[in-house]
Amino acid sequence: MNAHLAPIAETLERVRARIERADEAPTLDALAQFAQLSPSHLQRVFRRRYGMSPAEYHRARRFGQLKAALRDGAAVAEAVYEAGFGSGSRVYEHSDRLLGMTPASYRAGGAGASIRYTTTATPLGRLLVAATARGICAVTLGADDAELEARLNAEFPQAAHERVDAGREEWLDAVIARIASELGWSDAGAPALPPLDVAATAFQWRVWDALTRIPAGETRSYGELAAAIGAPKAARAVGNACGNNRLALIVPCHRVVREDGSSGGWRWGVERKRALLARERKRSTAPEAQRKRG
Repeated sequence: MNAHLAPIAETLERVRARIERADEAPTLDALAQFAQLSPSHLQRVFRRRYGMSPAEYHRARRFGQLKAALRDGAAVAEAVYEAGFGSGSRVYEHSDRLLGMTPASYRAGGAGASIRYTTTATPLGRLLVAATARGICAVTLGADDAELEARLNAEFPQAAHERVDAGREEWLDAVIARIASELGWSDAGAPALPPLDVAATAFQWRVWDALTRIPAGETRSYGELAAAIGAPKAARAVGNACGNNRLALIVPCHRVVREDGSSGGWRWGVERKRALLARERKRSTAPEAQRKRG
């Protein structure tokens, strides 16, 4: 990070920490005054660094707390208020976008939610892509369809799961086409990524956003990634965030390695991780090799 960017990064980290401590979402004007920036400039640079506005960051943090409480079995009303929401109505205004379902449905393992999914073959094994009505909720790799479907059922055991054939669901097909294009499994162009519908804490979103900025063919250690998001002492927390990633290949957590450079683990298999990194390195160096031959 150069000297010009360092002060802005430090200022944004202070703003983020202030939001983390706040019970009520600070106004943009108040945060701008704290940061000694104009509101429009703060909004722009905060979104560029963290992938969301200050208000969205505060809301995502609370929904992360809400999700954890619901998964631990807390009553919906209790979880809502412990997460800092002043009323249940404020949760339901945003729950479809951030949870893909109402809080009660999420606590009940996805009861009432509808999830569509499809599977396809890849050089790394079988790939499953799933979506709610709001966006893509899972991208996973496995040895066979039974393994992939079992994982989806474990995440949302009470949701309605509908398998659709490839070529019949726009969002699912777009994810498959994008992955195939970016990893060289297809010569077709990469379509735009559909909306995502994955509940996560604000910290997890920060880590995942940083992961998408690692160029294909390159890797970063957990410590380097922690430093990149302005939390150099949070390498272990970064590792946990990578482990909670449910979007294989879309959020490229396979590009994070141990401090000694060894590949480390991957929730979809260390051998797949090694093969994927080798493939990306080969593709990233191919243009350079062609230029030298030319």
